[in-house]
Amino acid sequence: MKGVILDKDSFDRGDIDLQKLRRHPAEWIDYASTSPDQINHRINGCEIIITNKVRLNKGLLESTPCLKLIIIAATGTDNVDLDACRASGVTVCNVRHYATPAVVQHTFALMLNLLTNQFRYHQAVIAGAWSNSTVFCLLDYPIVEIQNKTLGIIGYGALGKKVAEIAKAFGMSVQICQRPGGKRRRGRISFEQLLADSDVLTLHCPLTPDTLNLLGENEFKRMKPNAIVINTARGAIIDSTALANALQTGQIAGAGIDVLTEEPPSSSHPLLQSALLQPALLKHDAPNLIVTPHNAWATRESRQRLVDQMAEILGKWLRGHPINVVG
Repeated sequence: MKGVILDKDSFDRGDIDLQKLRRHPAEWIDYASTSPDQINHRINGCEIIITNKVRLNKGLLESTPCLKLIIIAATGTDNVDLDACRASGVTVCNVRHYATPAVVQHTFALMLNLLTNQFRYHQAVIAGAWSNSTVFCLLDYPIVEIQNKTLGIIGYGALGKKVAEIAKAFGMSVQICQRPGGKRRRGRISFEQLLADSDVLTLHCPLTPDTLNLLGENEFKRMKPNAIVINTARGAIIDSTALANALQTGQIAGAGIDVLTEEPPSSSHPLLQSALLQPALLKHDAPNLIVTPHNAWATRESRQRLVDQMAEILGKWLRGHPINVVG
């Protein structure tokens, strides 16, 4: 049995133990990364494909008639044509709940950095502002307490629930909204009310037709001017141009973004412009934005759980009892 890993560098940089995966009977070929023009050649003759973000469309799948199993080294499945897989009898499995501690940790890291402006104070110290201060401390940027603030959560699965649990330990008030397109559930407020009430709004929902550009120009106008937005979910849930404008015009106070619509992004992406990311030191009205490179999930512990679960998926499939089947 022949298997291929198309983008191993996306989860292993030599610090992950792959033995649980390797022990299964398969002849593995690993590629650090795979460009679109390399996919067809690399998957040819394979029965098993492991992909994190490499896209597998209908044409590619139809060109590999011996393909039996695709393991997505992530939870999101939008990079694989599930309809084509069903039509061809190919089993598709994803990895679930492996990154919850890491993403929750990153969510609060972004939140606390934005509320306390720690990253700006760090830059100010490097620039000599503290050494040149006439008093013992710097108070040039707002420092906001998290206690008694309202946290709005969109997406209340495993991640959303854990974020809510930790937020309550910080003394925050937690509100969950009725996700657009989702089933009505007791105890959840409307999306519009969540926008109006939240001091911090954090996204933990999947990207679907109902959540595409969920936050745009109109939504930012409904939010408090002191509100911040955290996105560790999917980039396209937020209209990036609208967010850039909202930050530059002061419609909202800040944003912590780990995901963009295109990854890796173009240098011309609206949220990667120097006016947003490199504001002048000690400029009080400069946009408050932190962008991290889609690595909220990527602690070593999380990546090891990812590989271990892929090994479990492969083993169960080989024994005729597949788990985590999608589509």
